[in-house]
Amino acid sequence: MDLQQFHDMELRCTQEDMPRCQAACPLHVDVRGMLALVRKGDFSQAYARYAQTVPFPRILARVCDHPCEKACLRSSKDDGIAIRALELACVTYNRRNLPNRPLRTQKSATVAIVGAGISGLAAASTLAAKGYKVTVYDAGARPGGRLVAFSGETLPREAMDADLQILDHLRVEFRFCETVGNHAEATTRLDDIVAQYDAIYLAPGNRDLRELAPGIDLDAEGRPVVDDLTLATSNPKIFAGGSCRHRDSFVQSVCDGKAAMISIDRLLQGASLTSARVKDGPLVTGLFTSLEGVDKEPVTRMADPLAGYSEEEARKEAARCLDCQCLECVKLCEYMKEFRTTSPRQLARQVFKNMSGVGGHRFNLQMNSCSLCGQCEAVCENDFNMADICKSARASLVAQGKMPPSAFDFALADMRYSNGTAFTLTRHAPGLDKSAYAFFPGCQLSGSAPWQARAVYDYLREKLPEGVGIMLGCCGVQADWAGESALFLEALENVRAQWISLGKPTIIAACPTCYMVFKRHLPEIPVEALVPVLERVGLPAPLPHEKLHLAIHDSCTTRYEKDLQESARRVLAACDVDVCELPTSRKLTECCGFGGLMQISNRDLAHKVADRRIGESPLDFVVYCSMCRDNFSHRGKPTYHVLDILFGNEKGEVRPGPAVGYSARHDNRARLKRELLRDLWGEETALETPLVLHISDEVRAIMEKFLVLDADVREVILYAERTGNRLKNVTNGHSIASYKPSHVTYWAEYSMDEDGAATVFDAWCHRLEIVGLASVKACPYSK
Repeated sequence: MDLQQFHDMELRCTQEDMPRCQAACPLHVDVRGMLALVRKGDFSQAYARYAQTVPFPRILARVCDHPCEKACLRSSKDDGIAIRALELACVTYNRRNLPNRPLRTQKSATVAIVGAGISGLAAASTLAAKGYKVTVYDAGARPGGRLVAFSGETLPREAMDADLQILDHLRVEFRFCETVGNHAEATTRLDDIVAQYDAIYLAPGNRDLRELAPGIDLDAEGRPVVDDLTLATSNPKIFAGGSCRHRDSFVQSVCDGKAAMISIDRLLQGASLTSARVKDGPLVTGLFTSLEGVDKEPVTRMADPLAGYSEEEARKEAARCLDCQCLECVKLCEYMKEFRTTSPRQLARQVFKNMSGVGGHRFNLQMNSCSLCGQCEAVCENDFNMADICKSARASLVAQGKMPPSAFDFALADMRYSNGTAFTLTRHAPGLDKSAYAFFPGCQLSGSAPWQARAVYDYLREKLPEGVGIMLGCCGVQADWAGESALFLEALENVRAQWISLGKPTIIAACPTCYMVFKRHLPEIPVEALVPVLERVGLPAPLPHEKLHLAIHDSCTTRYEKDLQESARRVLAACDVDVCELPTSRKLTECCGFGGLMQISNRDLAHKVADRRIGESPLDFVVYCSMCRDNFSHRGKPTYHVLDILFGNEKGEVRPGPAVGYSARHDNRARLKRELLRDLWGEETALETPLVLHISDEVRAIMEKFLVLDADVREVILYAERTGNRLKNVTNGHSIASYKPSHVTYWAEYSMDEDGAATVFDAWCHRLEIVGLASVKACPYSK
């Protein structure tokens, strides 16, 4: 993923986009933040939030035409939020005066503003705050323009005076009773002002400018022809806006005043008027907010409409605010909850920063902890996909040589074992020299239930007389998830070579992940998922079992495989299993906690993911992925694989699958190969007699936690006994030794028994590589 692709993906997340109310407001008042403070009863802080973007808050709260209310999302359910009334409540119940802006050193540049209405005053206050010498010309006797016409009930004079006193503080000069124009009745010629001042903002109010003969281009209705972004006119020194453009909108007039300030400031500094500038005024927002579960709730009525909301009424009305946010992916994803700061987009930026070579251990953990399940894309209205970003980041760090080798070493070692001589096997069915099909049980089914892999193979050979070969091995997805592109391609080439050696048959994949890997990355290979094949050829005779009511969990790797999902449900129905749907299933299904190697890189988070899913139903689960079965079983959830129901356990009983440890999976894969060779082809395989280990359940749990295999402990002990490199506790007779076959150091506390076996009391490892005093690469799974 290059920089442009990353930015394109990042922008798909709308969480940082404005809520509809804020986008519709020309001044982009943070309505959501303001109402959150009102809900808490903090009116003073809410007023401060309002005043951040509104130059004259006491005035505008009373006269604003409130386009925000029409845009309010709640209005699509019932009444929109009474935002203007709540803004007035903030003004009314504010108990803390905001400090005056500090005076800046006055600049030599001068600015004239024609018109003392709210637009001209907004420009005057913001320009004067920047240190410019500002003079305001107006035909009236006091500032305010059309504001003066409001009744004292609507706009009390004290409120207006309180807002406008800032102009005196900022040293704004006023020239009242001055009629400006280039006509005979003018007391001050506009041409003279243009000659005298460095910049001019023309905001004479709601009038036909042809009366003023301003010397700028006008349209047929006497409005100034201006650039929408900068408010520049045909005269480079003159900018124009306010109600001479918008006629009746006070808030848009204030927006024009602020826009004119930016343009004049840039003009006087010799900067570009347009560079890196976004159009002021109302915007269309992309923020998605779900209305699911939102009940109708009418607007809060005022006990005294003339007085406005009481504090309690204001808090009640503010509580109707939906606090518009998207966060659809965050609601469902423990990874997002764990690592995002403000938004998924911010998380993406952090991951990209680390992908670019800037970051540290937490950022490595951040990118390596995503399950890559793609649920974020499935739930997002704009297809934002954190999985693509994290996967690309991993591949980038691997390519740069900056990925800590211990991050995914255990999973990659497991993959190498499964693609080594202990497990791989490619054969036509006994007595046949060609195969129309090839059964690929994968490393997970073979590791957790080798008897089922064998039973399925026997059944397929019976039902598909065209010939079903066997392909034992790993699809290589661990390397793909780890960002190890070269290793992944090597694993795919191994599969392709096996397939070609069997005459290019159709592969029947037992594992949904293997199925998707082949479908996506080996398109030349015809592949089918096992469950639909079993449905097509006819299911085996049903095994006796009590009535089962199970919640079905769909594999996240096949979230878009509707045919597989429906086939699984039909097969279960045929087996007299009542299936209950989880809250998120099929396309929106969740990860079991192993995907993307989350279980390896961030075990605690993986447990949260699994536990969240488990908590969604009190029923036992049924799955069609062996890893999902093993992961849920390890967390204490009785979980059936579809094959547990069709073929049973080793005793032929329909029972939930057991939790199988890492070492047992290795042994089971080797066992499957040995038994196939012996029973089907009559080939005996020499079985090594390894050092016998006595390991308690307690120590076994520690080994599982720290990803230490029996084979690792065996190597430590054999090395220590062979070399004498060990420490001996003279009190209890235990030895402690270590062995470092690569970048992982394994440790064991043990004693040798009289019969030559070893009793293991503790085992752990250091996934740590010291590559220099200034650089240490580590993984959190060290004791």
